[in-house]
Formats: sequence, structure tokens, C-alpha cells
Amino acid sequence: MFNVDGLSEKKILLVDDEKEILDLLETVLIKEGFETIYKASTGLEGIQICKEKQPDLIVLDIMLPDIDGLEVCRRIREITVVPIIFLSAKTDDVDKLLGLGIGGDDYVTKPFSPKEVAFRIKVQFRRNQYMGNNDPKNDETIEFGDIVIDPHHGEVKKKGEPVVLTAKEYQLLLYLAQNANQILSKRHICEKVWGEDYLGYDNTIMVHIRHLRQKLEDEPGKPAYIKTVKGLGYKLSSRGT
Repeated sequence: MFNVDGLSEKKILLVDDEKEILDLLETVLIKEGFETIYKASTGLEGIQICKEKQPDLIVLDIMLPDIDGLEVCRRIREITVVPIIFLSAKTDDVDKLLGLGIGGDDYVTKPFSPKEVAFRIKVQFRRNQYMGNNDPKNDETIEFGDIVIDPHHGEVKKKGEPVVLTAKEYQLLLYLAQNANQILSKRHICEKVWGEDYLGYDNTIMVHIRHLRQKLEDEPGKPAYIKTVKGLGYKLSSRGT
């Protein structure tokens, strides 16, 4: 696997009602260099641990005995924007889109290889590392219209008020802003922001673009900043035109 800085310092929360899966993932993650692993067997327990321990990433099963993983995700998104990777025995694309659309960052279908989950976790941390540290200019504040992005602190404000974004929404916005006024293909966006091949990510990208517009645009249906360039991709217009 590729190297990611500071794995031993990362805190991982695993939420699944199957003890065997929790124990197996914990064992593999420790072998991969992670030292702090929290485990929860119910959704409510997972939310509580999230509040108390503030993990850096969450692996979340959709099928839980009390409340389902999608509801857990909604509640967690009220308190943190750390990456969330869903686990599910369901393979329906609708479930996948719903999961990613409400704030999930990736999705692994059961049965799975624990090493695959470890790989997906490292991908998330690598993306965060790349987006924040790859270029000294990435620390410079970016402004367009009434929106301000502070890459150094990972913050976004609109009219002076904080905008709550998921980790992936933030990474997507930052990438668009760092390449303002340039047309970026969906394939290029997927490779840079998701760290994955484009195949199968078309709808996921559209969902994240829609959410950014809902949170940042005065009129999401007539976006001034995040533009769709038909047949080519997307671009962020720094001039708002």
C-alpha cells in the first residue's frame, strides 16, 4: 500500500453490529499502522463515541439494530465533517447514491476484504493530505463573491458565516477553487478528489456538486459560481457570471 503520514495518530471509529467484523477490521488496521481504534455495535453507541472521542474517520455499517447507518450519518454530520465510509450488504445503486448524498465519502459492499477497507481508509487520508499539503499556495485564502475558503484551517464562510461541508464536499470545492475559471472534466475531478478511476462515479460527482450549490449559491437552480459546462464538465467562476 502507499504511504500516508501520521497513521499512528489517526483515530478510527468502527460501527457494525457483527463482532467478528469489528475484531477483524481492528486487527488489520493495527497491522496497517493505526493505533487508536474505537468500536461500536449500535448506531447510538457510535454517535456517542463520535462525540466523546472525535475520531478522524468513521467506518459505518448501514444495517444496525437500533437506527440505520444513514440516520447515524445524518446525526454525525451535525457534529463533524470527518470522512465516513459506509459498509453494506446491499448493492443497489440507489442505496449507494443515498449514502454518499447525505454525507458519506465512500462505500464498500459486503462481503469485503478487510485490506480493501484499510486501503479505502488510507485513500481518504491521502486525499486530505494531498489537498492540504501538496502546494504552498494551498494555504492562501481564496475568495469569490461573498464566499471565503481558508485552506489552512479547512474552513468555508459565506457572508461571514461558517458553511458546514462534508470532507469530500470541502475537497471538491477546494479543487474547483484552486482551478477557478478552468473547465474540469468529471474524469479529472474524480481522479484528483476521489483518488479513483472515473467509472461508476458520475452520479456521485453530480450529487456532491448539487450539495455544494445548495450550501453556497443564492439560487442553487441558477448557480452563479459552480457552473456545468455541458458535455465537458464543471468550472468555478470566480466572477460569479
